[in-house]
Amino acid sequence: MKNDVEPLSGQDSLLIIQQMIDTAKREQKDDGMGWIIWGWLLFISSIGTVINLQYQWLSTFFFWNAFGFIVILLAIYETFKNFVLKQKVKVRTYTKDIFKKLNIGFFVCLMFIIISMNIGISPSKGFPLLMNLYGFWILIYGALLNFKPSMVGAFAMWALAFVALFIPRIITGTHDEGVTHFSWVMILHGAGVLFGYIIPGHIANMEFKKVAARNSRKEHTGV
Repeated sequence: MKNDVEPLSGQDSLLIIQQMIDTAKREQKDDGMGWIIWGWLLFISSIGTVINLQYQWLSTFFFWNAFGFIVILLAIYETFKNFVLKQKVKVRTYTKDIFKKLNIGFFVCLMFIIISMNIGISPSKGFPLLMNLYGFWILIYGALLNFKPSMVGAFAMWALAFVALFIPRIITGTHDEGVTHFSWVMILHGAGVLFGYIIPGHIANMEFKKVAARNSRKEHTGV
């Protein structure tokens, strides 16, 4: 039986690949709100802990316990929205599948570090490890969507994570991981979140609004 399907030329293949990339970028446009919410929660918890360590108003990890409670509530809400309300799911794409699998891997690693901090690793060491994990996920996100602010933020996060490992000890002049040491770790953690999550998130949000406004004008004008 004769095969009527003609092989694609090199130019046609490149055109199809480019169309797939452009489609993925359009479908995966991120409004940045997830990064903004996650970032501000982490930032408030970090700075709140620094202030609390100074004035001893509450227990040391009050703000992080509150953060964990909020995350659990958000997880319950997302589960309820997706499985109980059964909102309409958009068409799956290869890019979305990658993000879904990466999210699973990220949260497994996140829980591994958090559990380790609760059974042996000191918080002064655990938080730089968390920052290292943040940086990896932010870089992957930025690379997949070709979003340069996130890629820059990832390297800023890693730089501050390395600083968090060594500088607090140099400043305090002791190997004891006391209140001052942990305060510096929290300051650096907050700075990393600012450069890695909050600033890129707001930039993404502004770009998303500009694209949405441009598309809205095109729909109204028919151009």
